[in-house]
Amino acid sequence: MSSPPFYNFFRAEWSVAIPRAARPHGVFFMMPQTSPTPDALPGHLVLVVEDTQDTRELIKFALELNGYQVVEAERGDEAVEAAVRHHPDAIIMDMSLPVFDGCQATRTIRRQPGLEHVPIIACTAHNRWEWRAKAIVAGCDEFLEKPIDFARLGSMLSRHIRAA
Repeated sequence: MSSPPFYNFFRAEWSVAIPRAARPHGVFFMMPQTSPTPDALPGHLVLVVEDTQDTRELIKFALELNGYQVVEAERGDEAVEAAVRHHPDAIIMDMSLPVFDGCQATRTIRRQPGLEHVPIIACTAHNRWEWRAKAIVAGCDEFLEKPIDFARLGSMLSRHIRAA
């Protein structure tokens, strides 16, 4: 009879390129580290607004790994509804969305009572200065380009949630 296997638990970090097959110019994402980051704020609610399911799930995975609660929206109009219903502690907003784009959704959220100061992080593959300017003018607090740097996203979230 063989002995049961011995499991060694340890922290591991790795990078894996995951292609986004849904778009012809496949954007690649770096897989988040496998253990929570030291600046995470477990228990806080983050609204993730992203129309591409694999990207949304990857962001959700990274946030939940760090103890955040996550609400999801796929379109700009759904983002406004979810923000009003859940009053998240922060929002990660894709800028290229169906129905309302990220800028229109951000402006609409900013006009809602109690959501005027919720931190909104623009997240897009369009990393030219024009997109940054549009996002900031619309009311976003930060701009994060794709591929997503999850360590940077974590720092942005903790800094803005602590300041709110």
